[in-house]
Amino acid sequence: MENVIIIGTGPAGYTAAIYSARADLAPLILTGSQPGGQLTTTTDVENFPGFPEGIMGPELMQKMQQQAERFGARVENGVAVTNVIHNADKSFTVEAHNVFSPDDKKVYQTKTVIIASGASARYLGLPGEEELVKSGAGLTACATCDGAFYRDVPVCVIGGGDSAAEEATFLTKFASKVYLIHRREELRASKIMAARALANEKVEPVWNSGVTGYVLDENKRIKAVKLKNTVDGTESELAVEGVFMAIGHNPNTGFISKDLVDQDDSGYLIQIPGKTATKTPGVFAAGDVADTVYRQGITAAGQGCAASLEAEHYIANLEG
Repeated sequence: MENVIIIGTGPAGYTAAIYSARADLAPLILTGSQPGGQLTTTTDVENFPGFPEGIMGPELMQKMQQQAERFGARVENGVAVTNVIHNADKSFTVEAHNVFSPDDKKVYQTKTVIIASGASARYLGLPGEEELVKSGAGLTACATCDGAFYRDVPVCVIGGGDSAAEEATFLTKFASKVYLIHRREELRASKIMAARALANEKVEPVWNSGVTGYVLDENKRIKAVKLKNTVDGTESELAVEGVFMAIGHNPNTGFISKDLVDQDDSGYLIQIPGKTATKTPGVFAAGDVADTVYRQGITAAGQGCAASLEAEHYIANLEG
């Protein structure tokens, strides 16, 4: 019987592990298919406290894992959870399998579960996107994280909702020009967000257009995007050095029953207000899997800390 099983890594999962391990709870971390989470796809991280010169995303996640393991956390790489069952005795059964060998089934018993499985940014599904993201070659889904790397160069934002309008406005602090590419002839964003973006002289909308490909320079960095007009089918290229995806995120919650944890219409886990606890005592949610607002490494880490403290308190009460 485990004290704490942490599903997922990233800043939320690893911080929860650090705190749980230091509380002598010997947490078990199940990493899933992407150890380290979204930050492993980011190159330079300059806004995480404690690293004045910045740090590579994978290195930051490695350091967090090492810190958790130093205090006694255990990590099982490549183990993906498929189900969490609430048992009659208030404990939990966690069913999983090896991502490299799905027939290799695993079953765990635990007193508490911290779900830190994160969310995945939506991309267009075009060839080469994964490599462009991993190499930091001009494709990203976080203006707050990466905007400062695109000073005085043209960039584009793909999307038409509030996130796209907000990211476009934010990027005007750095970029020489921000093209806002949308498949329709008006934004879906709220009127105030849309008006603010379009009123900025650096923002230029590109209506009725979809991105069909990326044009790379000799260093395999983005130098333009290929566009196709959704009305007349004409094709063109737009010179940009950075492409910011703003078409939403998908929370990694497919393995969680709604009977166990309430979810919103998009699948994000719903926490008890002011806590990381969910409607099921002993189940906690931390980080991007429950965060529809901030989606930052530091806020995820904060929730991981809170989830661990709440789990520790829950176990203490459970044991009398």
